Amino acid sequence: MTYGKNLRERIAGQGTTPLIGVYDMYSASIAAEHYDGMFVSGFGFAASHYGLPDIGFIAWPDMVAFVQRLRGAFPAHHLLVDIDDGYVDPEVACHVVEGLERIGASGVILEDQKRPRRCGHADGKQVLPLGEYLEKLEKVLATRQDLVVVARTDATDEHDILHRARTLAATDADVILVDGIRSVEWIRRVRDVVGDKPLLFNQIAGGRSPRLSLGELSALGVDVAIYSTPCLFAAHEAMDTALAELRRTDGRLPEVDAASGVGVQAATRLLERNMAGRRPDREGVGR
Repeated sequence: MTYGKNLRERIAGQGTTPLIGVYDMYSASIAAEHYDGMFVSGFGFAASHYGLPDIGFIAWPDMVAFVQRLRGAFPAHHLLVDIDDGYVDPEVACHVVEGLERIGASGVILEDQKRPRRCGHADGKQVLPLGEYLEKLEKVLATRQDLVVVARTDATDEHDILHRARTLAATDADVILVDGIRSVEWIRRVRDVVGDKPLLFNQIAGGRSPRLSLGELSALGVDVAIYSTPCLFAAHEAMDTALAELRRTDGRLPEVDAASGVGVQAATRLLERNMAGRRPDREGVGR
């Protein structure tokens, strides 16, 4: 199975392809019930694996090991992986890309930030000189065999955003991402300068970008939408609510609804589906 080819064909199909951000194996197990594509979010991985913000703490062996576990449990799902700035050095970026492709990642996102890096929707982002980023990107593109490569810019100056987007679209990168894009009008402007190159849009709750449906994004010419943190933030809210309620009831667990509640039986059924390497449960799931 050629995972890059499969994702590339999916992106070329009708509508906007959704990829759901996952942060651990359990969140991936739930996401796999609903969608056939996952995004391995740097924000989510830094939070879950280290308990730290998304400012450059991720060590590439940890990320590669996580993707390997994901691919073992979800052999038929698309897996797009955030590799930040390629872990600084072009040689490291190429080594990581080789490893990820070998274990079955579908694609990677490589950004043009310089250290100290920031979440794409945060203040204080700085970008590498364009020539320096292009050198790194070209090395990654020469290294990959079939892997989808998303070229990402975190530029904030309006002129620089359009210049970098246009320049990246002229490379052999498969998809272009301008992160932290602030309005529908700017989506249109970026769509215009990248020409026929597929365009990716990153949605994160509380971030800088507008909240748009897949139908709205498709009408704007967006080919891929990544949802970086819906699982992480939902888990945060649900766990906080559950523990506050446990404290209020003096430690008495709530009764589990046999039909729709989540207890040990429902959780075990979910995880058992990963043992044999599940496939999406429904034809066209997540389309």
